[in-house]
Amino acid sequence: QVQLVESGGGLVQAGDSLRLSCAASGRTFSSHSMGWFRQAPGKEREFVAAISGSADRISYQDSVKGRFTISRDNVKRTGHLQMNSLKPEDTAVYYCAATRSVLPQIPSLYDYWGQGTQVTVSS
Repeated sequence: QVQLVESGGGLVQAGDSLRLSCAASGRTFSSHSMGWFRQAPGKEREFVAAISGSADRISYQDSVKGRFTISRDNVKRTGHLQMNSLKPEDTAVYYCAATRSVLPQIPSLYDYWGQGTQVTVSS
C-alpha cells in the first residue's frame, strides 16, 4: 500500500517556476514507478512525466520536455516535479501516482493517487 500527498502548487505568472512535491508512505515506494499527471477543467487527465523506481528511466510528455524535470528520493520517500518556464496552458490540477508497472502513460495503469494540487499560470 502506498499513500501519496502532493504539495507545492500555486498561482504564478507565465515564465515562472514551481516545484511540486509528492510525499509517499509505505515501505514499497522504491519498487513503484512514480508518475505525474494533470487535469484541466473539462479535459481528460493527461500524462506529464514518469520515473522508474530506481530512477534509471524517465519519460516526459512532449509539451513539457526541456521545461519540467521529474526526480525522486527513495530514502526520503518523496518525488518532485520541477516546472520551469511555465505557460498558461500548464494550468491544471497536478496529481502524483504510483504503479508497479514500468513508466506507463495511461492513468488506469496506476494503482495509487494523491489528492492533487492546483497549478495556475496567468499570462
